[in-house]
Amino acid sequence: MKIKITLVIVLFLSVLQVKAQENTVKRDTLKEVVITTNRIDLPFKENSRTINVITSEVIKNSAATNVADLLQQVAGVDIRRRGTAGSQADLYIRGGGFDQTLLLIDGIKMDDAQTGHHTLNAALPIEVIERIEVIKGPAARVFGQNAFTGAINIVTKKTLKNVASVNVETGSFGQLNGSVTVGKEFENSSIIAHVGALTSDGYRENSDYNNYNYFLKGVFNKKKQPIEVLATFFDKKFGAENFYTTNETFHEYEETQNSVIGVSTTFKTEKLKITPRVYWRRGQDIFLLRRDDPSFYRNLHITNKVGVETNAAYTSKAGITGFGFDVSRVSISSTNLGDRNRIMANLFLEHRFKLANDKLDITPGIAVTYFSDFKFHAFPGLDLGYKITDKLKAYGNIGYTYRIPTYTDLFYSDPATVGNPNLDPEEAFAQEIGFKFDDAQFSTSIAFFNRDSDNLIDYVRENSDDALFTATNIAEVNTQGFEFNASYNFKIKGFNQTITTGYTFLEDDILDQNKDLSRYSLNTLKHHFTTRFSSKLFKNVSQNIIYKHAERTVGTSYNVWDASVIVDVNKVSFTITANNIFNADYIESGFVPMPPSNVLFGLRYNF
Repeated sequence: MKIKITLVIVLFLSVLQVKAQENTVKRDTLKEVVITTNRIDLPFKENSRTINVITSEVIKNSAATNVADLLQQVAGVDIRRRGTAGSQADLYIRGGGFDQTLLLIDGIKMDDAQTGHHTLNAALPIEVIERIEVIKGPAARVFGQNAFTGAINIVTKKTLKNVASVNVETGSFGQLNGSVTVGKEFENSSIIAHVGALTSDGYRENSDYNNYNYFLKGVFNKKKQPIEVLATFFDKKFGAENFYTTNETFHEYEETQNSVIGVSTTFKTEKLKITPRVYWRRGQDIFLLRRDDPSFYRNLHITNKVGVETNAAYTSKAGITGFGFDVSRVSISSTNLGDRNRIMANLFLEHRFKLANDKLDITPGIAVTYFSDFKFHAFPGLDLGYKITDKLKAYGNIGYTYRIPTYTDLFYSDPATVGNPNLDPEEAFAQEIGFKFDDAQFSTSIAFFNRDSDNLIDYVRENSDDALFTATNIAEVNTQGFEFNASYNFKIKGFNQTITTGYTFLEDDILDQNKDLSRYSLNTLKHHFTTRFSSKLFKNVSQNIIYKHAERTVGTSYNVWDASVIVDVNKVSFTITANNIFNADYIESGFVPMPPSNVLFGLRYNF
């Protein structure tokens, strides 16, 4: 703990020393960024929740080549990868499970009824991302099912203004990546298209991959009633050595597909905004326990989700009222889980009051949900904020949140694990208080949070001699913690420099659990410290250094340094990205050691 505090102090002393030499800094702050929740849209500064925004400029200077690596730089977000290029990674926020975080693409809910293991399969290539909104804390009343500990909304670019770019990267482990991104503006429409491929021989046995991604976004009828169409398709094939077992003879292998098609439009008047949307999400997962012997053990799962939703906001003298509904049908066809389907319906209502000369904002809200197999549930919540000064705000929120079991929880079966069709939804009551400060040069926030979870799904056995673990509603968990974030912008020789840092502390207490008979393992990031220094000392050259420290509940810890250099020459950008510079030996998930030191060389040409 002393090490983390010392690092924070050193960073701030460095910042204060440079401040005496700096010129006035002009930067694009987050003040004008509008957080695009599905109903009430608010400028970042006015929101009364803990939200991190990763802008396109930050993405460019992140030394990350995919969303999984990028999110690792956010304190409080635990990305547990199994290899390079984001082939497979699990997403956790504030100590929750990978089934308890919701991913959205332009507001489209990308939850997978089979398992949360596939959440990040839907993550977009970073070339088409405008920003990423990381909402921490209970978000069920805003987004519905699966936003148990938070939600991540990936917002795509609106336009690329008649440009085309080609990107080629090569480096360690036989990595060879290539992509083409095109943007075109027409008189009454616009399109963005992206095609990419990421391949590698692997950094250890059976860790090779061939991943392909396709993205298309179009806006049509712009002069009258704009219609937005979004389509994505991701195809991944990868060796999964020890992803799920420790048996050295198995050599697991997996293929996944993820796609979504969404069509939406927005009707606006002076006081009313209505956004209807229809969408279809499809997922496919093929798993082989022995790569060269498909007949030994093979699982095939295909999930489909078809939905329609409408979100609206009405502005009156009493404030802003947000309301909406969505109805969807989810189905799965699986060799292990069977053929299943359910109907889901959600009704949302919230209202934002502003009092005390607009210094105080109060937003109560509720989500009412219906599942054909879990019936009705209601989850209320409240956001509260007070503007102490134009730059400083205090805020707090409380709310109930939930997650219904996945089909894996309910019906999965193998020689060591069995699901339970009688499971109840997981529930929690969460509270948070915090402070935010923001000006043109320096921004910081601190938040304290508590979550009391009930009916968490655990895998337990009847006695120590029993080899079979059964899914059961048994674990009660209290999670407490705090997080701190800061960003400082200054100038050296007229060039902009940025230091960002974040720290999260988590403490979990599993109540009434017999650990000898339970397989539930939190293994959360008890201490998570990240910092990034983005610098520019010459006109066409920028550097980025990223440091990450992680210490898990079980006591394991590791320190990882990444860095990148970007050289811009006219229309060409040269990049060098180095990961795990000091060759740290560590594991993020299960039994899979992370890659040793590696480097990636890139060239991007903009037409």
